[in-house]
Amino acid sequence: MIKNVLGNIEGVGLYPVLSLIIFFVFFILMLVYVIRQKRSHMDKMSALPLEDDKDNTRSL
Repeated sequence: MIKNVLGNIEGVGLYPVLSLIIFFVFFILMLVYVIRQKRSHMDKMSALPLEDDKDNTRSL
């Protein structure tokens, strides 16, 4: 049944190619973004989860 449904769609062969192109464009853009980041910015962002938040801590 699924084979019949997909066979009736015009240009169904274009969808896998288009999705592959979108994936690779997104992957390449993210790779360029990460490579262009400064090392100091990356070190700062990587330390954020480990820092104590002094504004939100309450002593009980």
